[in-house]
Amino acid sequence: MIVVTGGAGFIGSYLISELNRARFKDVVVVDDFSNPEKVKNLENNSLAGMVHRRHFFDWLDEYQQEVQFIFHLGARTDTTEFDWKILEELNLEYSKKVWNKAVEHSLPLIYASSAATYGGGEKGYSDNPPNPEDLSPLNPYGKSKNDFDRWALAQKEQPFFWMGFKFFNVYGPNEYHKGRMASVIWHAFHQIKETGKMKLFRSHNADFEDGKQLRDFIYVKDLVQVLCHFMEHRNPVNNGIYNLGTGEARSFLDLVKAVFKGMDEKENIEFIDMPEDLRETYQYFTQAEMDKLAKAGYQQSFTKLEDGVIDYVQNYLVKGKYHRS
Repeated sequence: MIVVTGGAGFIGSYLISELNRARFKDVVVVDDFSNPEKVKNLENNSLAGMVHRRHFFDWLDEYQQEVQFIFHLGARTDTTEFDWKILEELNLEYSKKVWNKAVEHSLPLIYASSAATYGGGEKGYSDNPPNPEDLSPLNPYGKSKNDFDRWALAQKEQPFFWMGFKFFNVYGPNEYHKGRMASVIWHAFHQIKETGKMKLFRSHNADFEDGKQLRDFIYVKDLVQVLCHFMEHRNPVNNGIYNLGTGEARSFLDLVKAVFKGMDEKENIEFIDMPEDLRETYQYFTQAEMDKLAKAGYQQSFTKLEDGVIDYVQNYLVKGKYHRS
């Protein structure tokens, strides 16, 4: 069996669909299944079981001999969550338990970190070597992810194979349930559909023009391909923390123009002030350094932003479709 924590979520459910397509049918989903909109992501997939996150560790103790791999993607991913106790429990302490169970039961582990660990990027975006002790995340979510990276690197007892991936700005199907935390593409599609225009934040940084704030956007299809590659090529020499973006920063303006094109709508973009509560924690530039991943053996190219956005818009958002096996 392959375990995917956070498996009912955006990235987790896409991963499960791709595992099914690769004929891995014995997939166990670990999540909180209280949101029916989120559970829709799992429809039509082949599953060996669904385990509530509260019961996962007891379940794993019982079935560990049948488990072949753990993808730990479950987390509270809300960057506007400021209750540290929630983030400490779900993102830090829970992840430590997953790690320790992987060690105890000799299970390989891939876990999700985040580009939010890099903060404003003052120390750059290098993962070679990873330097979590030098980073200053801009929000508690980023801190929770960075704290776990630091903890993992400090452990003498480690899974025989493990990799942590710092996800950059991921977009793609199966994020219908995410609301405010969905990608800008999802929001742009719905705004354009409802109002005929898209509102983007003005820049409050003199170094960036309006709409020219830059992000490393990665299509979920590419991200999941990386995860599956290293599940099937699990070399302990590669144990460690890696960036997972495209290595190319693109502007929000580029992204939104691609949405208009995908919808076959005339461009109509309005700039509005960024809420004051976001200005101090806003990243104006992210760009993953990707050499380390290439040296670990991943040589595939990444989808061009315009191609990924148009595929997402035309083949999923316009049709209201999910990505399923």
